[in-house]
Amino acid sequence: MAHIIVVGNEKGGSGKSTTCMHIATALARMGHRVGALDLDLRQRSFGRYVENRRAWIAANGVDLPTPDYRELPEADAETLAPGENTFDHRLSVAVSALEPISDFIIIDCPGSHTRLSQVAHSLADTLITPLNDSFVDFDLLARIDPETNKVKGPSIYAEMVWNARQLRAQAGLKPIDWIVLRNRLGAQQMHNKKKVGAALTDLSRRIGFRVAPGFTERVIFRELFPRGLTLLDLKDTGVEQLNLSNIAARQELRDLVAELRLPDVAVNF
Repeated sequence: MAHIIVVGNEKGGSGKSTTCMHIATALARMGHRVGALDLDLRQRSFGRYVENRRAWIAANGVDLPTPDYRELPEADAETLAPGENTFDHRLSVAVSALEPISDFIIIDCPGSHTRLSQVAHSLADTLITPLNDSFVDFDLLARIDPETNKVKGPSIYAEMVWNARQLRAQAGLKPIDWIVLRNRLGAQQMHNKKKVGAALTDLSRRIGFRVAPGFTERVIFRELFPRGLTLLDLKDTGVEQLNLSNIAARQELRDLVAELRLPDVAVNF
């Protein structure tokens, strides 16, 4: 069975697609078979990232490890079981097609609550929730007291993850390993950064996730998207010497993949 990695939250702009592409490419470069799905049927940032990569490879004649990206198949009404949801059927068919030929399947969820996102969370062996490092994004996970910064209760998204965990338990599946990724961390130990960190630590004990450092804000991520490239591809594209920022970003990716603790993955890039 393929190990399913779901990258999701219900807020846009947190770096979900960048996270998906870099993890997918890292795993492919380490020799793993990687399937990929994008459930944001309107924006399709992850899907476009892979399509840009395929186009760049074809135009330049360079062979780069690439995830096997698939579109969700359309559903014929006649193929649906009585009472079956169309989106459930489309996701099930896509995952079933990738599972026999994949070690990992990476699923990018939209930045909103949809039926596809809800079902995908229940499929997750590993759930990654990228979060910009501020209380604006922290509200995705929990409500806090504005005076004390103490957690008052989980958010609707955290409750959805809880429901997904319950569904997996009822089906006899192993628990979801939930990682909250702190993206766009500031370089300085600012007061707000410390408060967000303390609140995340408190919440992690209450609702059961692990906290991991993600990606610092870097121009390189935006520059690479039109070509479908990642930090790991730079030397293959003619970059002889990485600058300090690129080296630091590469180390961030290495640390992230190690922190995911995926089965049979030894970080070697």
